[in-house]
Amino acid sequence: MSAQQDTREKLIEAAMELFVYQGYANTGLAQIARKAGVLPGSLYYFFPTKEDLLHATLEARKRLLHPEVLQPIWESFDDPIERVFGLLAGHRRMLEMTEFKHGCPIGNLVLELAETHPHARALLTQNFEGWLAAVQQCFESAQARLPEHADARRLAVFVLTTMEGAVMLARSYRNFEAYDAAVVQLRDYVERLLADGTQNANSMSA
Repeated sequence: MSAQQDTREKLIEAAMELFVYQGYANTGLAQIARKAGVLPGSLYYFFPTKEDLLHATLEARKRLLHPEVLQPIWESFDDPIERVFGLLAGHRRMLEMTEFKHGCPIGNLVLELAETHPHARALLTQNFEGWLAAVQQCFESAQARLPEHADARRLAVFVLTTMEGAVMLARSYRNFEAYDAAVVQLRDYVERLLADGTQNANSMSA
């Protein structure tokens, strides 16, 4: 990596972290430059506007989803269903480690920017689509164990909305009661689908 590329990546990483903990509006460009350890002029060289930097962070999150978020979980679980619940457990650990300060980076920015930054909203939607595609693939990999009527895309949407809502409630109440209850209910629903799938398979082979 060249020195210029390294500087650019440092700025993106600093902005990503600060946007998570402080929000977009509350984070200044000078603060990002200080955290990245670069001169403010370098920031403006790569990102003439704050919104340019925001877009770069959202592109980075799309790019890093698999290697930094999904891959470690995928390597820990062979069962695609357990990979889904591994994602939920990973979000819970992040909330616990940061004492509820680190929510969903994409969800936070949607709440803050969806009505005022249409280009950013499109990138935020693309990030959610990346998550949905990953979870959908898990259910598609387990399709043979599920009932015929089970729709992998709808299940992925169910998982993502459960996760986003659970994260928001956990951060609000500063405890895991709602988060854990949501995961238990989701697990119960998926287990019922798996049981139905097994029953249907047994009926067809009888």
